[in-house]
Amino acid sequence: MILMMEYPELLVIIPILVILFMRKMRKQWRHILAPTNWPVVGMLPGTLLNLHRLHDYLTSVFSRFGTTLVFKGPRIADMNMVLTCDPANLHHVFSRNFSNYPKGPQFRTIFDVLGNGIFGADFELWEIHRKTTLSQFSHADFSPHLERTVWRKVEAGLLPVLDRFCEEGVEFDLQDVFQRLTFDNICKLVLGYDPCSLSLGLPYVRCEKAFSGLAEPLLYRHVIPEFIWKLQKRLNVGRERMLAEATEAFHDFIYPRIDASINSTHDTDDKDEGFNVLKAFERVYNDKINNLIGYSSAGNLRDFLKDTALSLIFAGRDTTSTCLTWLFWLIAKNPSTQDKIRQEIEAELKLVEEDNNMKKKKKKWRFFKADESCKLKYLHGALCESLRLFPPVPLEHKAPIEADILPSGHYLRKNSKLIVCFYSMGRMESVWGKDCLEFKPERWISPAGKIKHEPSYKFPAFNAGPRTCLGKEMAFVQMKMVAATIIFHYNVKLVEGHPVCPRDSVILQAKHGLKLSLSRIH
Repeated sequence: MILMMEYPELLVIIPILVILFMRKMRKQWRHILAPTNWPVVGMLPGTLLNLHRLHDYLTSVFSRFGTTLVFKGPRIADMNMVLTCDPANLHHVFSRNFSNYPKGPQFRTIFDVLGNGIFGADFELWEIHRKTTLSQFSHADFSPHLERTVWRKVEAGLLPVLDRFCEEGVEFDLQDVFQRLTFDNICKLVLGYDPCSLSLGLPYVRCEKAFSGLAEPLLYRHVIPEFIWKLQKRLNVGRERMLAEATEAFHDFIYPRIDASINSTHDTDDKDEGFNVLKAFERVYNDKINNLIGYSSAGNLRDFLKDTALSLIFAGRDTTSTCLTWLFWLIAKNPSTQDKIRQEIEAELKLVEEDNNMKKKKKKWRFFKADESCKLKYLHGALCESLRLFPPVPLEHKAPIEADILPSGHYLRKNSKLIVCFYSMGRMESVWGKDCLEFKPERWISPAGKIKHEPSYKFPAFNAGPRTCLGKEMAFVQMKMVAATIIFHYNVKLVEGHPVCPRDSVILQAKHGLKLSLSRIH
């Protein structure tokens, strides 16, 4: 009964499955994990049975049957698609033949909550989004502004909260802490407003929590027939109700800040207030987008700014916090890497001083600048390993404008669905070698001691080609600041028996959080 409530679409599918299973269960049971193409329902039964571990299920299928799979869905639903984790296919789609692979109308249908933000935009609208965002991130004053934003949150939010946990000796969810921190930071950067969700007492901020309710229903829309989730949306039940509630929370939080920005007659000159990103996009809207042919919300400035802000907050909160979560799980499982990172932080940032009175070395923390973070090469390698094994965005959805043939030889008809599985790609022995499942920060450091570069079609954690994430450098700087602060001040210990596994959603969060305890060392 609980399963029925969680997956109401099973009420439609189970009667068919029962008949099929009664005929073939005895002979086919041992093959149920294989992508079996059943009569009428196609490969959907195996997918639903493994929905609770979808990313790992796909990885096992790719490992056994090759890096590209043709998925056949039920005949009554348009669910046929090609899934791949082949770097050659990714390079073809994301770079060499980029113009033939926009996000497409089906992507915008599935991700309708993001509206006309940069993630769902194509063609000229996407170009405008990209150029405007890039101009903000490349501004001469952006790096200092980012430093001020992150260090203020570390000083006023992160350290007091973690110190309180240490004093009380309690176990807590580090993923929740990271989500609050990155949400506050990106809201400050985009909206010029700090909601202070990361502060003593860990206050409940509805919009911040709504992002966690967004990712799972969006993945769910990929693997069940469209008419079923659209019916649930109309009836406001199941995961579609979760999505509707999250959307309402976004609107209640973002629209008042947009209205305040629109009604403001001048940009801020206060360096502590940072950039007015909304004003920049307001100017672009009035100059270019309002008259853009085919733009569905022409004349609606509020909705455009809401879509823009939501996409940027979604990226800034979830991707960065997810990478940090898996980083600390990985280093807690591999304590020697934590020691190496700490030693690098102390040496490269010159945190060890000679105390002449005590005649011994004294360690003293200081906040460091963004350009100094480049010195932390081993930490950089550890972050890359976290991104390789647990890419925050585990899959990407594409649709060709014209029919195409992938380098793997698979044919794609016009407007068909292609799913590129980044999670699986990072775990393919054919791509990363026999030690692909091992956490090895050294993998990213050359014999000369420099960071190794891997092509984006092999390491697509920040996407690839023209759609490569514009916030890549910003993310690395913020993650190094936060990770260095925690590793310098605390020892991390996982809560014994607490299950840690990927959540099946479009953002690869830890399903049950990351429960641990801290002990202070400095």
